[in-house]
Amino acid sequence: MKSINFIVYLVFISVFMTSCKDDDITVPNIEVRDRGEQQEADSDSLIDYLSSHYYNSDFFLTGTNHKYSDIVITELAEGEDVPAGHTLLIDAVETHTTTYEETDYEYYVLRLNQGGGESPRFTDQVRVRYEGFLVETGVTFDGVVTPVDLLMQGVGFTGGVIRGWQLILPQFSTSIDFAFNNGIVEYNNYGLGMMFLPSGLAYFSGTASGTLSAYSNLIFKFELLQYEEVDHDGDGIPSYIEDFDANLDVLDDDTDEDLAPNYVDVDDDNDGVNTLDELMTKTYLEDNDMMPFSSEEDAQDFYDNNAASNELLVGIELNPENSSYIINTLIMVDSDNNGTPDYLQEDISINYNDEEEG
Repeated sequence: MKSINFIVYLVFISVFMTSCKDDDITVPNIEVRDRGEQQEADSDSLIDYLSSHYYNSDFFLTGTNHKYSDIVITELAEGEDVPAGHTLLIDAVETHTTTYEETDYEYYVLRLNQGGGESPRFTDQVRVRYEGFLVETGVTFDGVVTPVDLLMQGVGFTGGVIRGWQLILPQFSTSIDFAFNNGIVEYNNYGLGMMFLPSGLAYFSGTASGTLSAYSNLIFKFELLQYEEVDHDGDGIPSYIEDFDANLDVLDDDTDEDLAPNYVDVDDDNDGVNTLDELMTKTYLEDNDMMPFSSEEDAQDFYDNNAASNELLVGIELNPENSSYIINTLIMVDSDNNGTPDYLQEDISINYNDEEEG
């Protein structure tokens, strides 16, 4: 498992403060509709689209590593039958449900390849290729041919992806590996699919801009290539773990109620000891048979099968002394055994990285 840290606590605070100024933001006069009523209309539009368009399904029965550009969507003409080798979208998509902003939503996924690697979480950074277009007109409004890295969970009012992406990309897996061919990275067995999103899981009443207007239902073709686990504030706790109520929203998890959600708070319980210092470090030099780890894969396998439930992988590194591998982890200590780790309890402020205390 790879990890990437973003030390953004101060950025969050500055963005929060400046973004709250009314004179800094120009908002078009767009009526904010009732989400429930809008979802009913959006659902009808999506069902109509899925029932009247087909794709080249047989193309994906042979070969590997197909591209999103290989997906060809065609509108079914009046009185026309679906051609051989093609499938009506309504007969191929998966239907999913979710509750967001107190509204029940349905969205649809066309799964062409699951992918052979690991799956990202909703707070992670993903490397993707994609194309986005409008349900109503078919006009492309966004897309990249060269892989791009996107942080799925933003900070404050900046960055991040739409809700639909946070829901769907973790349902796919990344590539199993990659190789270089004439200086070009070629990914192998990656996630490939399409998502069909109501406006409420996209930009909803977001500012009309160019070809993308408010209340647009969106379609994306995508390739999920790689991901990096993200710890936004670098406190040792991956951001997805800071979603304590498991509602796929880290903005409403704020233990010390200081207006900085835990995922961008370096001292989650405000006890004066940084979260990272309330975690205990642990290092593994050998396995249970006292044998050094001969490869990164061996070390990863040992961690996967032996890590405690309150243990987090920091990284696996090469030991230059003997060319073996070292596993570095962090322990979320619960010193009073009450089910809540120390870093979330204001009345416990043990610094496990302070030699005098430790």
